[in-house]
Amino acid sequence: QVQLVESGGGLVQPGGSLRLSCAASGFTFVSYRMSWFRQVPGKQRELVATINDRGYRSDYADSVKGRFTISRDNAKNTLYLQMNSLKPEDTAVYYCYTDYRGYWGQGTQVTVSS
Repeated sequence: QVQLVESGGGLVQPGGSLRLSCAASGFTFVSYRMSWFRQVPGKQRELVATINDRGYRSDYADSVKGRFTISRDNAKNTLYLQMNSLKPEDTAVYYCYTDYRGYWGQGTQVTVSS
Protein backbone atom coordinates (compact mmCIF):
# COMPACT_ATOMS: atom_id res chain seq x y z
CA GLN A 1 0.00 0.00 0.00
CA VAL A 2 1.43 3.34 -1.09
CA GLN A 3 1.66 6.00 1.60
CA LEU A 4 2.96 9.56 1.42
CA VAL A 5 2.90 11.27 4.80
CA GLU A 6 3.74 14.97 4.95
CA SER A 7 4.85 16.79 8.08
CA GLY A 8 6.48 20.05 9.10
CA GLY A 9 3.76 22.54 8.26
CA GLY A 10 2.59 25.24 10.63
CA LEU A 11 2.31 28.95 11.30
CA VAL A 12 5.34 31.12 10.58
CA GLN A 13 5.95 34.85 10.34
CA PRO A 14 6.86 36.50 7.03
CA GLY A 15 10.55 36.06 6.37
CA GLY A 16 10.67 32.86 8.38
CA SER A 17 11.52 29.31 7.38
CA LEU A 18 9.93 25.88 7.45
CA ARG A 19 11.08 22.45 6.36
CA LEU A 20 8.49 20.03 5.04
CA SER A 21 9.07 16.29 4.96
CA CYS A 22 7.28 13.53 3.07
CA ALA A 23 7.84 9.97 4.24
CA ALA A 24 7.15 7.50 1.44
CA SER A 25 6.40 3.78 1.58
CA GLY A 26 4.84 1.04 -0.52
CA PHE A 27 6.82 1.63 -3.70
CA THR A 28 10.43 1.84 -4.87
CA PHE A 29 11.06 5.44 -3.88
CA VAL A 30 14.48 5.71 -5.56
CA SER A 31 12.97 4.92 -8.98
CA TYR A 32 10.54 7.83 -9.28
CA ARG A 33 10.49 11.56 -9.64
CA MET A 34 8.93 13.33 -6.68
CA SER A 35 7.26 16.71 -6.46
CA TRP A 36 5.71 19.24 -4.11
CA PHE A 37 2.45 20.96 -5.05
CA ARG A 38 0.40 23.52 -3.16
CA GLN A 39 -3.22 24.59 -3.22
CA VAL A 40 -5.17 27.55 -1.96
CA PRO A 41 -8.96 27.23 -1.53
CA GLY A 42 -10.74 28.07 -4.75
CA LYS A 43 -7.61 27.76 -6.89
CA GLN A 44 -5.98 24.98 -8.87
CA ARG A 45 -3.24 22.92 -7.31
CA GLU A 46 0.09 24.26 -8.57
CA LEU A 47 3.51 22.68 -8.94
CA VAL A 48 6.06 24.14 -6.53
CA ALA A 49 9.14 21.99 -7.14
CA THR A 50 10.14 18.67 -8.62
CA ILE A 51 13.21 16.45 -8.31
CA ASN A 52 14.35 13.51 -10.41
CA ASP A 53 14.75 9.98 -9.10
CA ARG A 54 18.44 10.24 -8.16
CA GLY A 55 18.12 13.76 -6.81
CA TYR A 56 20.57 15.54 -9.07
CA ARG A 57 18.04 17.53 -11.11
CA SER A 58 15.36 19.84 -9.77
CA ASP A 59 13.02 22.49 -11.12
CA TYR A 60 11.01 25.21 -9.42
CA ALA A 61 8.05 27.47 -9.98
CA ASP A 62 9.20 31.00 -10.70
CA SER A 63 7.42 32.22 -7.56
CA VAL A 64 9.68 30.16 -5.27
CA LYS A 65 13.02 30.13 -7.11
CA GLY A 66 15.87 31.20 -4.85
CA ARG A 67 13.76 30.71 -1.70
CA PHE A 68 12.74 27.03 -1.71
CA THR A 69 14.94 23.96 -2.07
CA ILE A 70 13.67 20.46 -2.85
CA SER A 71 15.79 17.48 -1.86
CA ARG A 72 15.46 13.78 -1.16
CA ASP A 73 17.13 11.11 0.91
CA ASN A 74 16.70 7.86 -0.99
CA ALA A 75 18.15 5.85 1.88
CA LYS A 76 15.33 7.12 4.11
CA ASN A 77 12.60 7.20 1.44
CA THR A 78 11.96 10.81 2.33
CA LEU A 79 11.35 13.96 0.31
CA TYR A 80 12.00 17.44 1.70
CA LEU A 81 11.13 21.03 0.94
CA GLN A 82 13.18 23.72 2.65
CA MET A 83 11.25 26.99 2.52
CA ASN A 84 13.06 30.22 3.36
CA SER A 85 12.06 33.88 3.18
CA LEU A 86 8.43 32.88 3.39
CA LYS A 87 5.77 35.29 2.21
CA PRO A 88 2.04 35.50 3.01
CA GLU A 89 1.32 34.37 -0.56
CA ASP A 90 3.07 31.08 0.22
CA THR A 91 0.15 30.21 2.50
CA ALA A 92 -1.41 27.00 1.19
CA VAL A 93 -1.81 23.30 1.77
CA TYR A 94 1.35 21.59 0.52
CA TYR A 95 1.14 18.14 -1.03
CA CYS A 96 3.74 15.52 -1.78
CA TYR A 97 3.33 13.70 -5.13
CA THR A 98 5.01 10.70 -6.73
CA ASP A 99 5.16 9.80 -10.39
CA TYR A 100 4.47 6.20 -9.28
CA ARG A 101 0.84 5.88 -10.39
CA GLY A 102 0.18 9.49 -9.41
CA TYR A 103 -0.23 9.08 -5.67
CA TRP A 104 -0.72 12.11 -3.41
CA GLY A 105 -0.11 12.71 0.25
CA GLN A 106 -2.81 14.08 2.53
CA GLY A 107 -1.29 17.55 2.65
CA THR A 108 0.14 19.81 5.34
CA GLN A 109 -0.99 23.37 6.03
CA VAL A 110 1.52 26.19 5.80
CA THR A 111 0.36 29.60 7.02
CA VAL A 112 2.57 32.67 6.71
CA SER A 113 1.21 35.52 8.79
CA SER A 114 2.26 38.07 11.36
